[in-house]
Amino acid sequence: MSTAAPHPPVPGAPSPATAPPAAAPHAATSLAPTAGSLWRRSRGFLAAALVLVLGGLLYAGLRAETRYPPLDPRSTAPDGARALARLLERQGVAVDTAPGPGRALDSGRPTTVLLTRAHTLTAAQLRELGSTVHAGGGRVVLVAPDPAELSALAPGTRPAGGGDADGGGAGDAPDGAAAVRSASTEPGCTLPEARRAGSAELGGLLYLPGGRADACYPRGGAFPLVRSLQGAGDTVVVGSGRFLTNDRLDDDGDAALALGLLGAHRRLVWYLPDDGRAPAAGGGTSPAALVPAGWRWGAVQAAVAAVLAALWRARRLGPVVTEELPVVVRASETTEGRARLYRRAKARDRAADALRHAARTRLAAVLGVPGGPGPEPVALTAAVAARLTGGPAPAGPAPGAGPADGPRSGGRAPSEVHALLYGAAPADDAALLRLADDLDTLERQVRQP
Repeated sequence: MSTAAPHPPVPGAPSPATAPPAAAPHAATSLAPTAGSLWRRSRGFLAAALVLVLGGLLYAGLRAETRYPPLDPRSTAPDGARALARLLERQGVAVDTAPGPGRALDSGRPTTVLLTRAHTLTAAQLRELGSTVHAGGGRVVLVAPDPAELSALAPGTRPAGGGDADGGGAGDAPDGAAAVRSASTEPGCTLPEARRAGSAELGGLLYLPGGRADACYPRGGAFPLVRSLQGAGDTVVVGSGRFLTNDRLDDDGDAALALGLLGAHRRLVWYLPDDGRAPAAGGGTSPAALVPAGWRWGAVQAAVAAVLAALWRARRLGPVVTEELPVVVRASETTEGRARLYRRAKARDRAADALRHAARTRLAAVLGVPGGPGPEPVALTAAVAARLTGGPAPAGPAPGAGPADGPRSGGRAPSEVHALLYGAAPADDAALLRLADDLDTLERQVRQP
């Protein structure tokens, strides 16, 4: 009496009665994620991240602002000097911005050099710059210099002592230097540029002139503007650059004074240092010195955090502990669950392999074909074909097998048996279902008495 196993509820699933999951260890479904599944899972997050990045870039582009230091000829901010640079260019003065003193030294014609941050140069660089410019009959304009800068470019001129004269100083005044607020003052000197400009709003640091010098705009016995002759040229010292800015250029005679001091020659070199800090003694700056201290501390903290995270994740977890399942899962539920997974993943090839492997294992046991879970294909195919045609089997039947003699109905050719047990993967779900039916029919024919 033959017993037929029910078909699996979902195409591609092995029968609970004939294909237990443990029967096909090498055909187990891989749980490793594929590229397609990873893409389907992560494409939403990737799209959201892309939108955030593009939105951030768009926002940064719309909000981008170029910030310049004070007295920069490219800046249109109130403390910039773009207006003065444009006025000088209209008068025929070539305004050249230079990131280093070398650009000011390569000209053979009289040149005006404006140093708004002379502290970024070494004393040797200042002396070399001054000797070259003065030898060619040029002018050096210093904005709020300290004693070291005065000693290199304007010997004899010194800061006026006494501290902040009225509580509104420049804020960056050297120790012991006097500073005053900007206020409209008459020139009170013979300097042609000052006499043409008339009263102007000058202030900041105050200085005392030395020998061959003109001092203008007196403020309590000291001066915010001093011009000293140096060789064939001269050096002009101003206590503050506020009268050069876009905000103050149209006040009083500030514009006339600025154009006169900086437009004395047909070329103006506006020194714009790359970094606001003083360079090393040798005149150079190492790349490490250009990195702000906050970034270096941040890098150290990130490195320490990375090391601690590595030590935490690399701790020893101990051996694997096996535990029994808290519940007993029925074999039919496991079979149905695996069938659904096969169907969802469209893994018809894996499902077919599992069905064929289980059928081959059971047929080999019935027919006594050696080879354990993986019988030799030729021997198994010949044994099945011989059993169906009533011929002698290659080996004695296993216990419980039906007799091998006598004609058998439903004979099959060896090629047909081989295609059924070792053939190609089914093309669709219907073909997979037909394969399950054919394997079940083949087992019934082999087992019938």
